[in-house]
Amino acid sequence: MLIIFLVLLGAGSLIYNNYLVDKILNKERISVELWAKAIEYNALPVHQQASAQLLTLAGELQQLDEVPDSVIERLIEIESLRSSRDFVTDELILDESRNFEIPAVVVDENDVPLEYTFVTVNTDGEQETTIEYGFRNVPFSDIDTPEKRMALVQKLKDTNPPIEIVIGDENTLISQFVYYGESQTVQLLRFFPYFQIAIMALLLAIGYTTYRSLKYTEQSNLWVGMAKEAAHQLGTPISSLFGWIELFKEDHSKDEGASKLISEIENDVVRLKGVAERFGKIGSAPELIPMEIEPIFGDVISYLERRLPQLGKAVVVEKKLTAKGLVALNPELFQWAVENLVKNAMDALKKTKSEALIRISSYKKDGSIYIDINDSGSGIEAKNTKNVFRPGFSTKKRGWGLGLSLTKRIIEDYHNGKVFVHQTELGKGTTMRIILPVSEAS
Repeated sequence: MLIIFLVLLGAGSLIYNNYLVDKILNKERISVELWAKAIEYNALPVHQQASAQLLTLAGELQQLDEVPDSVIERLIEIESLRSSRDFVTDELILDESRNFEIPAVVVDENDVPLEYTFVTVNTDGEQETTIEYGFRNVPFSDIDTPEKRMALVQKLKDTNPPIEIVIGDENTLISQFVYYGESQTVQLLRFFPYFQIAIMALLLAIGYTTYRSLKYTEQSNLWVGMAKEAAHQLGTPISSLFGWIELFKEDHSKDEGASKLISEIENDVVRLKGVAERFGKIGSAPELIPMEIEPIFGDVISYLERRLPQLGKAVVVEKKLTAKGLVALNPELFQWAVENLVKNAMDALKKTKSEALIRISSYKKDGSIYIDINDSGSGIEAKNTKNVFRPGFSTKKRGWGLGLSLTKRIIEDYHNGKVFVHQTELGKGTTMRIILPVSEAS
């Protein structure tokens, strides 16, 4: 629903924005047409003749000593005002200073900007000639060279259809054209929808991320609740098993064979109690104790070697934990993580016909201890290396895909370490790497 709402909002914004742009463009074209008509109006022969007569009269009066200079200056001023006054049609005044912000240019039939020559007299009595081009609302830096002027003319020509101006009488008609562009308002409006869409995309991303976060938190809380409930439910039968074991010990204290079996059963029940304690600690801040890693790996390997189903071939386990240093660990949780990694390594050995080898090594570097668990198993496909720690992902026919997910959480969230697939190759094996910071107690 959020996606649909944002898509409809974006589509509505685009449609309404295009409507506004078209409406403003229509008004701008009307303004430019009025300006063009004003040029035609002032260029009519009758007005040109009036201008010539007024200027001629001013020149003749200037030669008479009896006429004050103020009268001549006033006459020229009137002509200037007449030829440059605002053009009024249907009560619409084209005011250059307020309403005409559109870049425009007047060109001849060859698309050459018109040149206007102004002759003025400076304080020394010398004449100065100034040439201005038929551009409106264009910075001088954009037209200070012929190349820039022609480039701007072409740009304006491609923006909007030209407006024709016809100057002269029936015998001497001259066609000129007005090319014009778009005001800054229109240019900003054209980019505004994309800005809106970017904001909406950001809101969608935030909403989606929040949704995923809430969903993940809900799932995590569910798993934590299930784990704690399982630990609670296991507590009673485990306590009963310890009681039955003590009774068996009393009844078979003189039977050496039975005592050995009872001892192994007791080890498994102790192990089961440890598993229940692990589940009970999920979701709580674990107590970390500075300790060496080697004893934990030793316990895990010796236990798994005796109890995992046989693979039909000898499994060689090489352990070279040479790194020395205390690491802040929670023994039960860290042992759980190590078990999951070693079990996965042993499961990978079932799928390969080569030598079954598991190599566990460690070394110290830059204040951290690196632990590599390498197997000669089937390897992992490249596309799955980033998914092996994702909850629910599993390449086995049976399994919930939670082992490595829990391992990652234990190593990274509880022990401030890292765990990842360091190296893998199909048919040759995989190396999982754990990085743990050395404790200050070292």
